[in-house]
Amino acid sequence: MDSSGFNPGWIIALIILILAVIVIWRTIKIVPQQSSLIIERLGRYSRTLTPGIHFLVPFVDKVRANVDLREQVVSFPPQPVITSDNLVVSIDTVIYYAVMDAKSAVYEIANFIQGIEQLTVTTLRNVIGSLDLEQTLTSRDMINAQLRGVLDEATGKWGIRVSRVELKSIEPTASMQDVMEKQARAERDRRAAILTAEGFKQSQILTAEGEKQSAILTAEGSAQARILEAQGQSRAIQQVFDAIHRGKPTQRLLAYQYLQVLPQLARGDNNKMWIIPSELTEALKGIGSALGAPDGGRYDGPADDDEWVDTGERQPSAFDDTNLEDPAQALAEARAQARGATAEAEEHAQP
Repeated sequence: MDSSGFNPGWIIALIILILAVIVIWRTIKIVPQQSSLIIERLGRYSRTLTPGIHFLVPFVDKVRANVDLREQVVSFPPQPVITSDNLVVSIDTVIYYAVMDAKSAVYEIANFIQGIEQLTVTTLRNVIGSLDLEQTLTSRDMINAQLRGVLDEATGKWGIRVSRVELKSIEPTASMQDVMEKQARAERDRRAAILTAEGFKQSQILTAEGEKQSAILTAEGSAQARILEAQGQSRAIQQVFDAIHRGKPTQRLLAYQYLQVLPQLARGDNNKMWIIPSELTEALKGIGSALGAPDGGRYDGPADDDEWVDTGERQPSAFDDTNLEDPAQALAEARAQARGATAEAEEHAQP
């Protein structure tokens, strides 16, 4: 130690300390989880360090690369691709990959990211070139599966495993997008028109079905009403018939009923011809006999169980002051009028 206070030993000790730190730093290597270190010894591959603490030979062993073993995601820029119908679309792709062999990823290819990108572009053009635009837009799963199969096979020798391929976007040109929008609008209008027509058709069918059911129910109700009415009339006729038989009517009473019904037969503006029953002659004769009886018209002939018996005095009648024509003459005049009405109707019917 000289008079100036400078001690060379301190300098040497400091240099030795610095060299020791450098040697320790280059000797001890701590590898984090999901990472690998590629070690070269004198320029040649030596070994791959796994996660943990490792010791190297200073100045002999060298770390060539630090490889991340976690799954990585890389997105490639849009690539113009031509479809089979000569339309250009831009496709963005996303690749999910993981390094399975760090040594192969470092020594088999210079830049495996660039290799994956170029391989994706060429494979995508081959796949899209065999599809038209509509298939390209609707077949993403099929395209993804084909890309993944080709990339996984090609990158296997690089120590890379492609786990998933996704088409991020498929964008046609601006003019093609306008055409597709018009086509989609026309398709929506067509579907709306079809749905409207189907709705109107169903409405018409339901309306017709309702009218049909209503008509059927109305007809059934009318039929039931007519059946009930006919049954009522049948019962009424039966009751009248029974009442008449219980009263034991005579021919003179029936002839009187004929005279009451005759004006109703000729009633109506559309009646051009009416027929007089053949029994009317006998009925008129019976009335003529009754009105021409010796004692002022009262009939005192024999009565049996089938004839009506008058037990009281004769009541005044409208026939007292009426002079009846001969029945045969009245019948002849009626038939003549009927023939005249028939002839008149035929003349009007002729063109």
